[in-house]
Amino acid sequence: MTDDWREDRIGSALRGANPSVLRRMESGFAVIGDVQFLPGYSLLLTDDPEVQRLSELPRAKRISFLSDMDRLGEAVERACGRLDSAFRRVNLEILGNTDAFLHAHVWPRFDWEPDELVGKPVWLYPGDRWRDERFALGTQHESLRKAIAAELDELTSPPSERSG
Repeated sequence: MTDDWREDRIGSALRGANPSVLRRMESGFAVIGDVQFLPGYSLLLTDDPEVQRLSELPRAKRISFLSDMDRLGEAVERACGRLDSAFRRVNLEILGNTDAFLHAHVWPRFDWEPDELVGKPVWLYPGDRWRDERFALGTQHESLRKAIAAELDELTSPPSERSG
């Protein structure tokens, strides 16, 4: 993967050139995170790069964004629960302190996390977790990507077409 798409994550997603995109959602793009020290970490990106805050969206688009965030959270929960028996829950966050475009974080949490971190915000993980190549998104995450994408497909299909 080249890094140029990282300079314009939303624009590259709109152009079909963002390799982290899992699925197009009603309000934006479900993407898998650049780092996977908590396997399944995903984000929902707005489809409008000018929007910085949830409050900048019209009410209907806000509701759509929050609904898509919920759907992505459930997809990550289902996929991670199936792939790792130590899966605990997902944490959903809309922060926006670093990237100036609306996005939501979906963090899976696991029982195997260090005791001093398992009950705390992900942002307290040491910096090496965020930069270590062992945790960088890559081909080793393909089955995880497929599992989350399949769950998104299942959750967005009409109820009459769902398998569960």
